[in-house]
Amino acid sequence: MFDTNTRTIVLVGAQWGDEGKGKLVDVMAERADWVVRYQGGANAGHTVYIGDRKIVLRQIPSGILHPGVRCAIGNGVVLDPESLFEEIDALIADGVDVEGRLYVSDRAHIVMPYHKLVDKESAASKAIGTTGRGIGPCYEDKVARRGVRVLDVKHPERLRALVEKGVEHANGLLKRFRSTRTADVEHTLAALAALAPRLERLSDDVGLAVHRAQQSGAAVLLEGAQGSLLDVDHGTYPFVTSSSTTAGGASIGVGIGPRTIDATIGVVKAYTTRVGAGPLPTEFDEVMGEHIRALGNEFGAVTGRPRRCGWFDAVVVRYAVRVNGLSSLAVTKLDVLDTLERVGLCVGYRINGELVSEFPGDIAALEGIEPVYEWFDGWQCSTADARSIEALPAAARAYLDRIEALTECPIRYVSVGTRREQIIG
Repeated sequence: MFDTNTRTIVLVGAQWGDEGKGKLVDVMAERADWVVRYQGGANAGHTVYIGDRKIVLRQIPSGILHPGVRCAIGNGVVLDPESLFEEIDALIADGVDVEGRLYVSDRAHIVMPYHKLVDKESAASKAIGTTGRGIGPCYEDKVARRGVRVLDVKHPERLRALVEKGVEHANGLLKRFRSTRTADVEHTLAALAALAPRLERLSDDVGLAVHRAQQSGAAVLLEGAQGSLLDVDHGTYPFVTSSSTTAGGASIGVGIGPRTIDATIGVVKAYTTRVGAGPLPTEFDEVMGEHIRALGNEFGAVTGRPRRCGWFDAVVVRYAVRVNGLSSLAVTKLDVLDTLERVGLCVGYRINGELVSEFPGDIAALEGIEPVYEWFDGWQCSTADARSIEALPAAARAYLDRIEALTECPIRYVSVGTRREQIIG
């Protein structure tokens, strides 16, 4: 947590996403001055439970639920303004004060209607299990230097030229996909014009604002989306997202120097999940997968898609500890395992008869691997009311101790339920 020497913290997913970052951000934001989202888009949902209320945030940082905390969307995010304003309006209707507390980087790229159209019509997108929300095509246009940034909305001639270029490229792709649908310049400009006044009011130089906040001694929490194994460079490529989900992306995606970051916390589930295609070495069989999915309510917050489930993979998390430089771990959903007779923990892989303890860069090496497990007696009692490590059952403490040892990273938080107060740390 924040103290005199730890004023800027990165919170990052250390598996394949859906680790429970939203709850941890919500818990930590109580003592933060700023919460800043640094990458991803509206394809990532953070779920927060406040009493009986379930709140799903797609782009706005979870810190918005704490009065007085300032929230920002960094330049590394690809912004869907229509979805953003739907979120804002829903929060206001729910009694959350948003006015003057939310900022959007003027350098953030905008997800255009033609990005969503291309994403939905692309066979490649369907093959890797994207959400169809235009994230990948928007990042592609960003790298190809034909993207539209928030600051471009203020310059009509420049905006038209960029939209014309983007529509031309999108229609070329749609023709190649043999789609009957096409993008239109005037329709796109009209849609942007309707959103522009609200967007301009939120627009700011977020990097400069956060830098000044740091200089003043503010507590700053940098919030990532998805997980480390979905990082475009360090994840299970090509079954990855289009941005840098690891802690290094925080500096780039906000516009602050890496030396200003004091600590990095990795969020992991007490088991493993992923959505869509790609490797999941510890995946359960169908029966066990359905059982854990039901216990943990493992369905996407934004898409509703069922998540694939497996045992905790220490090889994956140790890799995430290394590439993120994690200071500590936050383990979520320990309570989901409460009723199991025994709990498995993957300590290595056997690949072609050889025992491997490091995560391979070539996912072809993961085909046909045999995970090597250690087995623990289940604690078979509720952990939901535990508020200290000492209050956990001995078997649960032994399980967590082994995770610490195998990942070579201390556990700072343990979540034992969906509510704010159900956390140890």
